[in-house]
Amino acid sequence: MKSRKLSRKRRRASIVTVAAASVVAGVALVPNWSAGAAVTDDPTVDAKTKATFQRLADAVFTDRTQALVDGAGKSRTRHTAGFSGSVRMSGGQNRQQDSALGQLRDRRSTLAKLGEKYSDGSTQVTLDATQVKGRKAKVAVTETTTLTYERPVSRNQKNTGFQAHHELTFEADRSGTWQLTGIRDTDDGYLAVNQVAKPSVASVKTVDDDSPPDATRSATSWPAAAKPKNFTASGYDYQAMAAYAAKYWKNYNKAYPDFNGQGAGGDCTNFVSQSLKAGGWKHAPGYTNDWHKWFGTADIQSDSFVGVNEFSWFALSSKRVTSLANVYQLDVGDVLQMDFNRDGSKDHSMIVTYRDRYGVPYVTYHSTNTYNRSVASLIASYPTAAFYAYRT
Repeated sequence: MKSRKLSRKRRRASIVTVAAASVVAGVALVPNWSAGAAVTDDPTVDAKTKATFQRLADAVFTDRTQALVDGAGKSRTRHTAGFSGSVRMSGGQNRQQDSALGQLRDRRSTLAKLGEKYSDGSTQVTLDATQVKGRKAKVAVTETTTLTYERPVSRNQKNTGFQAHHELTFEADRSGTWQLTGIRDTDDGYLAVNQVAKPSVASVKTVDDDSPPDATRSATSWPAAAKPKNFTASGYDYQAMAAYAAKYWKNYNKAYPDFNGQGAGGDCTNFVSQSLKAGGWKHAPGYTNDWHKWFGTADIQSDSFVGVNEFSWFALSSKRVTSLANVYQLDVGDVLQMDFNRDGSKDHSMIVTYRDRYGVPYVTYHSTNTYNRSVASLIASYPTAAFYAYRT
């Protein structure tokens, strides 16, 4: 979750409301939408048309995934090419798709230079809801994608995966032909590896209490100077942190509220805090808006438990973390944050769940729900972002 931008009193009321309205993780719910009920608007969107909406969405995101796979891309027939008749791509959306595939092929080349290639990829899209108003339809879908590393992370870890949510807009012409005219990513601003839209960012955070500590920006150059982690000195269980993240990266823990899709920056820091708590971080109770405090339960959470910047301030001031000079020094249980537009306000939090024998860390996070994504992939996808690495 991004830093809360409301007044102190309003922020607390807002967070309580969000907690009360928490929904099942990973499902995009839209008021008054129907996934299965008959639609009576003219033109009619019957079950067959809905199924075709779903298949076209699947084709769009499958093409984008395949653009990242080594040896695929231009040599493979586009899945969207076979759609015509009652449901098809509009001319404008075809151009958007061409642009996206070009950007993703460039990303594939950049990743290859960093030593990361994907040998295979699979994407499945499920239709969550449809909304029809006259000759316009909006379709909410969930994308589940898996990419197989050409160089396996470990004997038991060969894949990275994510779930993303999208809203597709269709418009019908006078003959009743539905054309896909728009695609919008509905997770709270954080891109999956096959997404090309710009992430949303938080406003620069200001505080009205004592000055919080500034995090040190971390370099992204490879290779990095050695910074081995002592896994016993702190008394924390770092493998328990990674195990928690692996268990709940897409099936959210119902013992905590879910902030994804709530319009406040997502569930990323909330998820990182839960993982750290599972590995031994203890509550520091107090007022929710005091960033010197840190606590989170099903009913109440401190700003530092769920806010990106507040987490950094608490973690540094409490000396539970230290800044790392380079992101490639991260190891299991460490935390990585990003500032997408380098405006001084951090936008996203992730936890390291693996480090391979080549010294590349892999992170897991919420919003978009992602498991074991390499830091190299993040750098390739966000070349202008600022990165902050913390040793826990």
